[in-house]
Amino acid sequence: VRGCVQSPTFALEQRHRTLRFGELLHCDMHRLSREDAQDFLAHTASHPGIRCIEWPERAEGGQSAGPLIDIIFDDADPRSRKLTVRFQDLSLPDRSRVQQWRKHVHLPQHIRRHCDAVGAYAELLTGGLLQRGILVRPLLLRRAGECHDLLRFLDFRFGLGPSLSSYSPLDRCVWEEQRVRYPSLSHEAACAAFLEAEGYNAVGRVVCTHGVHLPPAEGSTIEQKLLFYADKRLKQDECVPLEERLRDFRVRYGVGPDSDRWYAYAKELERELFPKNAMGSFPLV
Repeated sequence: VRGCVQSPTFALEQRHRTLRFGELLHCDMHRLSREDAQDFLAHTASHPGIRCIEWPERAEGGQSAGPLIDIIFDDADPRSRKLTVRFQDLSLPDRSRVQQWRKHVHLPQHIRRHCDAVGAYAELLTGGLLQRGILVRPLLLRRAGECHDLLRFLDFRFGLGPSLSSYSPLDRCVWEEQRVRYPSLSHEAACAAFLEAEGYNAVGRVVCTHGVHLPPAEGSTIEQKLLFYADKRLKQDECVPLEERLRDFRVRYGVGPDSDRWYAYAKELERELFPKNAMGSFPLV
């Protein structure tokens, strides 16, 4: 929302036009009785944009069903404000589900280790951002990292990455089935389609832009940016500076516009998300 946001305490609601998500309805039920608060919630339930509701507890259980994000303010310390955020707006796979997928597609062990390292590092990065008051979803990033190369083998070619001859006939048979299932798709797009088919659309949206194809200039989420950056900091399962990762990439895949493009974008993200004067002693390696 661009412009001044005024409290709706006395007006009960204020409406704001957002850049990409339609109309935001900002409500405040502090002055309402239980019955009036419940009626108010029911009246605004069909709002097609975002509803931001202050004092929802006034409705005493009358909160409508649907995707929710609860933000609890703690003002006990007069010098600061603590926010606790509970995301109840999307589905995430648990670790056992991720392991089942890996087994089903015969994901090589070295890629599993890389995925786990990217997920752990992406989650680590959220700590510094949260300390600075930047809202980000650690568990979403952990799961997206663990899944981001789930179908990495779709891009395996002789002379580009691991040789197919080093894998069993059963591995190659399973991978060929996935190629038939996702014809002409890169592993990023195929993985996103796989996750969406499994009912995890939000994870798919984070995963779909992690490779050498950059997230969109407009509308990319902070989770997409963090996963992209974390993936470029991990050489296999070792966290290294971007420059070392670039050298390794060029040795394995050659020098070309792809490497220049992702490196420049990763450096841009590093300056945007982790400015030196804001990070303090937060470890980037």
